[in-house]
Amino acid sequence: MDFIDLKEQYRRYRDEINRRMQTVLDHGRYVMGPEIEELESQLADYVGVKHVVTVSSGTDSLEIGLRAFGIGPGDEVVTVPFTWISTAEAIRLVGATPVFVDIDPFDYNIDVNRIEAAITPRTRALLPVSLFGQMPDYDQINALAAKYQLPVIEDGAQSFGATRHGRRSCGVTTLGSTSFFPAKPLGCYGDGGALFTNDDTLADEIRVIRNHGGQARHHHTLVGKNGRFDTLQAAVLLAKLPHFDWEVQRRNEIGARYSERLIEQTQAFSPGAKIGTPVVSEGNTHVYAQYTIRFADRDALGETLKQSGIPTAVYYPKCLHEQPVFADCGHQPGDFPVAEQATREVISLPMHPFLTETDQDKIVAAVVKAVESA
Repeated sequence: MDFIDLKEQYRRYRDEINRRMQTVLDHGRYVMGPEIEELESQLADYVGVKHVVTVSSGTDSLEIGLRAFGIGPGDEVVTVPFTWISTAEAIRLVGATPVFVDIDPFDYNIDVNRIEAAITPRTRALLPVSLFGQMPDYDQINALAAKYQLPVIEDGAQSFGATRHGRRSCGVTTLGSTSFFPAKPLGCYGDGGALFTNDDTLADEIRVIRNHGGQARHHHTLVGKNGRFDTLQAAVLLAKLPHFDWEVQRRNEIGARYSERLIEQTQAFSPGAKIGTPVVSEGNTHVYAQYTIRFADRDALGETLKQSGIPTAVYYPKCLHEQPVFADCGHQPGDFPVAEQATREVISLPMHPFLTETDQDKIVAAVVKAVESA
């Protein structure tokens, strides 16, 4: 059993993927070929924004976005401690300081009621993460940002395809960022990412930064970077994109079935069963980039499932403020209790659009057995 079955996805879309890649091999424009502009146009239509700029990775998309706002040394960016390191890493890469805010205990996203207290005169942006596949309350976040005249950058690496009140992830803030890492909801066959905005000036700045700071060949207006997306990877995404709505629907169905069966079966033997299933916030759809549950003895549960041939993963075993690289932020254990507790209890189960009911029932049965014997 695979945690994420990319092999089955390729088998199903093989002809389209191979045809798209062969076209690139035939025309030979491996860097900034015509597929880049085609993909950016289709992604803009999908999300509902004016501009999409593809880049070399999700991490680079965050760094380029921060640089496009002129954020650098002496500045602060508000974000969360419960996320993959890229979020805060990008802040440090531009020389700014990450300011952490604890998370909501139900959806694992930023606790919107704690953001304002973290804003100082040095704050230059808010960078919330749409974790595990759904968005936080961006209406409230955007209103707060407007009050302090701050841009909002959505880290939508795990939520591409999700909606909030009918608006798609990456299209609800000043700037949206996503990743096309193979395991993401929409993934290529390597690293990749994209930035989404309705701001013409911001989009132009991002394009310049992406391409060595050059507005035209041999004319460089700033120090940029090589942040371009590969044409072959764009071809892969163009082949997958027509199937993406179906995959998002399947993720919703599989996630809902997991929750229904886990709640039903664990509560059948123990009404107070200490297993937490994902909570979908009001107004949200969820793409379940990870199907994450929580259990007090998470490590024992993972070992039991491993013995049954069921792969699991932990996103994330440490908060960012607990990582040595951020020790100079000066935080102590207990500073972010909700996030810290989550790192001790969360565990993710196999999730992908091709997961069969048979395999899902096997996973649920193994979880239930482990919880029952705990």
